[in-house]
Amino acid sequence: MSAPTILVAKGAADPNALVRSLSRYDVYEFTRLGDISGPARRAELIVIRSGVRLGAEQLAAMPQLLHVVRAGSGLDGIDTERLAERGIALHRYPEASAPAVAEWCLTALLALARRIPLGANALARGDHLKTACTGVPVMSMRVAVWGAGPVGRAAAATIERFGAEVAFAARPSITDGLRQMPAAELPGWADAHVVALPATVENTNVFGGDFLRAAAGRRPLLVVAGRLVTIDTPACLGALAGGRLSGLAVDPIEAADAHQFATGPKPLNLLATPHIGAQRRDVREHLDAWVTETARATLAPKETA
Repeated sequence: MSAPTILVAKGAADPNALVRSLSRYDVYEFTRLGDISGPARRAELIVIRSGVRLGAEQLAAMPQLLHVVRAGSGLDGIDTERLAERGIALHRYPEASAPAVAEWCLTALLALARRIPLGANALARGDHLKTACTGVPVMSMRVAVWGAGPVGRAAAATIERFGAEVAFAARPSITDGLRQMPAAELPGWADAHVVALPATVENTNVFGGDFLRAAAGRRPLLVVAGRLVTIDTPACLGALAGGRLSGLAVDPIEAADAHQFATGPKPLNLLATPHIGAQRRDVREHLDAWVTETARATLAPKETA
């Protein structure tokens, strides 16, 4: 009789640690769920990362599933309603990666303010654009932060320590002492915007035509640490090329989205990274340990039965 299984999306956790901790289970690392239909049917726990879809079709292929472990924070691609219907527990750890993503936000903000991506992108083409790379100090900036979850809060605290003036886009869910401003006022107030919003219907393409028109007078920097669906990518790239944005940094780019950021006809003050905000060694080690402990705690009763 085949053993029950734990499925691990490649890059989501250390499968060897799971093997050592839960010897009763077979552990399968996968790139595509469809490639391991047999183990999927026996899966009691699955560990996923960003970019892995867990919708109706995928869940139907795992009739024994009891637990979903999200090695991070995002819910995009996860059918949470269907999980609830089946009584499948969802485990997340959004705080683990927040400091590292905040560090990426500050790095991106500094790079855009000094127009480093423009200079680097131009040099890659053989152009020397020193005079076009005159920057501005971050410490004199007004920075709007959209999203007050763990990443937004960590980014705001990190940027404030660098001397910038920070305000959050007001939301009813922000009930503590964070400085807030009405969202409609921020495009005319901020020199830079940090987007740390989840991928929900209400947040889809929030940073598109209307925002860009409202913010055009300030020609702001836009730093996107939330999900890519929160921005209208063609509109933002067009605004950057046309001078209505002074700089654009985008991190949450999955492989399927990479083509949107191919080099255009001229160098831009554009920093595009392949979803590396949380890719820091200490964060990965901490998340690996958390995944293993979560799996052990949830499956241990069956392990010892």
